[in-house]
Amino acid sequence: MARLVPRSLLGQVMLILALGLLVGQAISGVLLLRAAEQRRDTAVVNQLALRIVTADERGAMRRAMRDARRAERGLPPMPAMRPGAGGIEAAVSSPLLPGERRAPRYEAALREVLAEQGIAPRSIVITTRLAGEDPLVIARPRLQQRIDPDGWRERRIAVAGIERQDGSGWIVVRQPLPPRGQRVIGTIVFQTLVIFAVLFALLAFALRRMTRPLAELTARLGDEAHRPGEAPLVEERGPADMRALIAAYNAMETRIAALLDEKDVMLGAIGHDLKTPLAALRVRIESVPDEVQRQRMAQGIEDITRTLDDILELARVGKSAEAPERTDLAALVGAVVGEYEDMGQPVELGEAPKMALALRPTQLRRALRNLIDNALRYGGYARVEIVSEKDAAIIRIDDGGPGIPPSQIAAMMEPFSRGEASRNRATGGAGLGLTLARAIAQQHGGDLVLANRPEGGLRAEMRLPR
Repeated sequence: MARLVPRSLLGQVMLILALGLLVGQAISGVLLLRAAEQRRDTAVVNQLALRIVTADERGAMRRAMRDARRAERGLPPMPAMRPGAGGIEAAVSSPLLPGERRAPRYEAALREVLAEQGIAPRSIVITTRLAGEDPLVIARPRLQQRIDPDGWRERRIAVAGIERQDGSGWIVVRQPLPPRGQRVIGTIVFQTLVIFAVLFALLAFALRRMTRPLAELTARLGDEAHRPGEAPLVEERGPADMRALIAAYNAMETRIAALLDEKDVMLGAIGHDLKTPLAALRVRIESVPDEVQRQRMAQGIEDITRTLDDILELARVGKSAEAPERTDLAALVGAVVGEYEDMGQPVELGEAPKMALALRPTQLRRALRNLIDNALRYGGYARVEIVSEKDAAIIRIDDGGPGIPPSQIAAMMEPFSRGEASRNRATGGAGLGLTLARAIAQQHGGDLVLANRPEGGLRAEMRLPR
């Protein structure tokens, strides 16, 4: 069910409006159908009343004349009338056939109409039946033609009988029922389609204009390679609340850019201030007579310098003056692996298909060296290969070490994180290598992923978009 719900704001608003319109039209349709049924029932009842009143008046005149003639002859009056034209007949009993049901709503309405005409029958019986099941209709072809020349058998008729107040008999009349409101349903469907088309077109146009600034803001936030201050601020347009949101975001981005600039200036000053005394210390330790002590002091200074370089390099990522250039990734990786092979390090180059990517070669070499150094330091060897995918190139580095506990893999990407005891300062490094490698990969629009290999060891994959 969740798959059927649109994820965009525009789609969800349109869906809600569509459902609201559908419910509204359904309610309107029900009300219109009920109104049409009421008009239909009123028309049927009025026609039945008209026929009854007419039949009663005509019948009374005919009975009076007939009874007068019979009285002149010395005969008693006749109790009933023979069937007349137009589906009207005089009967001695109710017109209800066996198994038929009465129509109470018709009966109540007819009683009210007859009361307005001064007619108060003893009882009223109304039922509906197919014309092809009515004995009088079957026996009178003229009545069939009046009902429906072609399909009279399938037409439903209302049969109403009223019993005279004096109990002298029944007056039975018939009236074809009008067809149900197919036109009303068709009108509702057509109206709904027209409203849907017009309303959706207007709403789609208006909502797109209102949500376009939000889409631009979302795209700005979703750009992982974006750094505050590098691109123009998002234009403030759209509704008032949208403009307020964009203004708040622009202010936040401006503040973040200022803080990052301050950070870079501070780190640059720290680096400059520290490198000078470190260089002086490197000169002074040459006067230390103890060779072992001198080597330890030199190694400490070298570790501090390397850590400082990593910090400064991490601060410069994203603000590098090096422009991307089309570079053969296989050649770049091969050159770095060759450096380690020349130093006799156990680094192996696997498959490396040629492919040209827009890269910053200096930074990518730095990231690759960090990953290889980690593999050598903690895994004893490094195997490097390039995997080509449809939309990405993957630089894969495998080692033979103990791996990383799954719960600590995410933490290993954080600055100054060295994992378990085997990955500590004593083995070298300050915990910035992976952080720097990931930052460089993200600057290229990719990412760095760590995973333990099933056969043992750690696998680092740097994914770069093609």
